[in-house]
Amino acid sequence: MSATTGKPTAGDNTPGRPARAERPVRFADPARNAAYWARIERNVASAPPLTDEQRAVIRTAFHQPEARRAA
Repeated sequence: MSATTGKPTAGDNTPGRPARAERPVRFADPARNAAYWARIERNVASAPPLTDEQRAVIRTAFHQPEARRAA
């Protein structure tokens, strides 16, 4: 929980993982920015869950050795 807002933070219930930074400001207008992030949250909530195979492919893509990334 955030000490200032009392809301859960992204790092809650994820041992060993640091909390995420605050969301970036996409638009200067606070109402437009809030609407943008609400839309993102609705899209994420409506997506079907990933299969174990899909998770494995994503992990493999993001956990490549440094030497292979440089190539």
